[in-house]
This record gives sequence, structure tokens and C-alpha cells, in this order.
Amino acid sequence: MISFKQLHHDEEPLLLGNVWNVESAKVYKKMGYKALATSSSAVALSLGYEDGEQMTFEEYFYMIKRIKASVSIPLSVDLESGYGHETDTVVSNIMKLIETGVSGINIEDTSVIDGTRKLTDRNVFNEKLKDIFIKLGESRDKVFINVRTDPFLLNIENALEETLERIKLFEALNADGVFIPGMTSENDIRTITEATSLPVNVMCLPDLPDFDKLKKLGVKRITSGAFMYRHIYRELEKASQKITNERSFSPLFI
Repeated sequence: MISFKQLHHDEEPLLLGNVWNVESAKVYKKMGYKALATSSSAVALSLGYEDGEQMTFEEYFYMIKRIKASVSIPLSVDLESGYGHETDTVVSNIMKLIETGVSGINIEDTSVIDGTRKLTDRNVFNEKLKDIFIKLGESRDKVFINVRTDPFLLNIENALEETLERIKLFEALNADGVFIPGMTSENDIRTITEATSLPVNVMCLPDLPDFDKLKKLGVKRITSGAFMYRHIYRELEKASQKITNERSFSPLFI
């Protein structure tokens, strides 16, 4: 079986199914997806929390274990900023995921403080990431570490330049991939894919180019975040409204 890491170097970009429970994982597996990834935001929302590590790692880990046990294809976990203030805690969390059979993680350079997402200082995050990699030791090679960087998502000034500078640091640490949510411009995407040998991951947004265009631009991984979760629950609202309006369950069987 082709490894999760190898899937990021195929000619076709790796389209991941973003999941939040066992049923969503099974649907993506049935549809032929080669790998899955949790959406921490979707899992949190499904448990009644807001995004930004508001749920505990233990609650999240339970869902991850149930999802992993339900499918045979690779599963990556959105670990946000690590679910711990100390790197030892983050490393412990990653080790638990590895022991469960998780194939990859995302770890990001932002944190949510009082409901506001903030970009961590470039050098501070680099030192944190370096420490995590060192403490993982030989286990480092057992998991695909996709580093998420948020200058575009946070719409900061000179987002492209800041992203490129951060990617240089990730490359120096031998990260496995880079995830850049919020980036939709073809010129920006091309500039970044040409500037790095790391597989570039982009996320679903209304203005994101289609998959064929992303392939031509050099993108290697495509994810939908919590947008599928939100779409499904919008459809639930519509179906519920039809039932109320028609005073019948017939809309469920159309």
C-alpha cells in the first residue's frame, strides 16, 4: 500500500476528506478517497464547542480513536497549536496519536486568545517546532507533519512575503509539508509552490481555483476544513423547514 507521505508526491493532488465523526469517515471511504483528515473545528462544533482548542484533548482523542478504528485508509489529525502550553504536552499528544495509528498531523503557528486568532512570532514558533521535532526523537519519522501557517487566513500585511519567510524555517527543520489556508490567488499559489520543495496544501474557499488549475499550479494537497460540516447542517436546516412548512415527513424521502 502506498504510504501517506508518498500520496503527497503523486501527479494528482491529494484530496483529503475532512471528517468529524465515524459516519463522515465511512462516507468518504465509500466514495474512494485515499486518505482522511479530521477538522478540529468540525469536531469541536459537533461537541458544542467553538473552534480554537476549546474542547479538551481527551474529548478530541476519543473521537479520533473512534474514527481511526472505523476506516483502513490513512488518517491525519488537525492538532491546531498542539493542545498544550508546554512542548512536552504537545509531544505527549503527538505520541498518543502515533500509537493509535494516525499517519499525519497539522500543527499551526497561531493560537486563539479570548476568541481572537493571533499569529505567533515567527522565531518563537520556529523554536517551539524545533523543540517538538527533537523531543519526538525516532518517532518523528512515523508521522507526516504538515505545518500550517496563517498570514493569508489572518489577512496580514505582506502575507506572501511573511509566508515565504516562515516556509524557509519549516524547510530547515525538515517538515513534511506546508498548509496555507486563506490563499486563493493563482499568482500567490504559483509563487509559493515554485519557492519550496515541500508539498503545498490549500483549503476550500469560494475563490479557490478548481482542482485541475491547482494541479497545474503545483498544489499537492487539498482540504475542505469545516466547510463540508457546515454545508451538511445548512441542508439539515432546509429539510427541517420543508417538513415544518409541508406538515409532512415526505421531503425526507424525495
